[in-house]
Amino acid sequence: MQCRYAVTLDEIVARAEALYADTELRTLARWKEGGGRVVGVAPAYVPSEIVDAAGALPAHLVGGGPGLDVVQGDAFFQSAICHLPRSLVDLGVRGALDALDLLVVPSTCDVLRNLTGVWRLLWPDRPVFFLDLPQRTDAEGVAFYREQLARLLAEVARVTGATVSTDDLRRAIGVANQRRMLLGELGELRIAEPAHVPASELHLVVRAGALLPPREHVEMLESYLHVCRTTPRPRLDVARVLLRGAFCEQPPIGFLRTLERAGCAVVDDDLLLGLRWFGRPVDMVDEPLDALAVAYVCQSPPASCRYDRAGDRPAALVDAARASRAQGVLLAAPSFCDMALLDRPALLQALESAGIPSVQLQYAENSADFGAVREQAGTFADALRLWQDLA
Repeated sequence: MQCRYAVTLDEIVARAEALYADTELRTLARWKEGGGRVVGVAPAYVPSEIVDAAGALPAHLVGGGPGLDVVQGDAFFQSAICHLPRSLVDLGVRGALDALDLLVVPSTCDVLRNLTGVWRLLWPDRPVFFLDLPQRTDAEGVAFYREQLARLLAEVARVTGATVSTDDLRRAIGVANQRRMLLGELGELRIAEPAHVPASELHLVVRAGALLPPREHVEMLESYLHVCRTTPRPRLDVARVLLRGAFCEQPPIGFLRTLERAGCAVVDDDLLLGLRWFGRPVDMVDEPLDALAVAYVCQSPPASCRYDRAGDRPAALVDAARASRAQGVLLAAPSFCDMALLDRPALLQALESAGIPSVQLQYAENSADFGAVREQAGTFADALRLWQDLA
């Protein structure tokens, strides 16, 4: 697919990095000042198609990052939880989330469930919607989630004043499917030629979709894919690794750059999973809400934040490592992420049984010192390259 407009790689990355650095979320304030509506969605997954169909901006709230010194948010949550909800509350107290017409919080974990209660206590006049995700993978699960999506659509329509038609929903799903297709092509290119799609660079470009309108993000991805395919880059002596555990709270960009400097080429990851939840397009034949409900129940990726009745996550990790030709796996989770940490014993056992090396890393979204990460990742990468040479 050719890019729609001529831009350079440096221009694309600079724009994405500027959005990443927008700690105070002035992008949302400017959108609101221009007459737009903003619906904030918390990780890991909320169907942004419903928000886009109403003509509102679906803003994926991934925290403040390393540029935010969280002080006030710590007063509302205990310390032994992940950093994300504390930074979101701090952003709210600072006024960075004043542009939101609605906050949608999915049932990702108990910590995010509590975010809805804290939000109502602090801002009782500001709407918040709790999206209960299904725990069943049968027809009853589809019916339950279909009902939740209808409730979400009604609330989004209420706060935005929009009348959302079936055609509006189909248009939004079509745009989201374009994004899925482009992300899939970037993923394939990264597996084939990791040097063409550096993990830190790709993360910035994908993360730009947290603050851009979906169609505008599609144009950025089209351009980025085009320049990645056409811009020569030197091959490096690196170890191919797969990254898992970063599906909700995001690591700072310095964490990913440290992995690269340590000799790791990330060929697959679960970063920003909410922006690329489905690996293939959502069916455009069914009624839109039915299609979204079926897609979630039947097409969702294995993730620690999604109920897994069959216990397939360990086998799926092994399959992903083999499909991406990863030499090893980085299990990198935010501090105090119960979901990722509780999954680790089963994942480690599956990787060991499959003969796939792994290493465990930890981070927080506001981490600034990556000395330990560089030492661990560098030692791991050196060992992987040595094992490959001896094989």
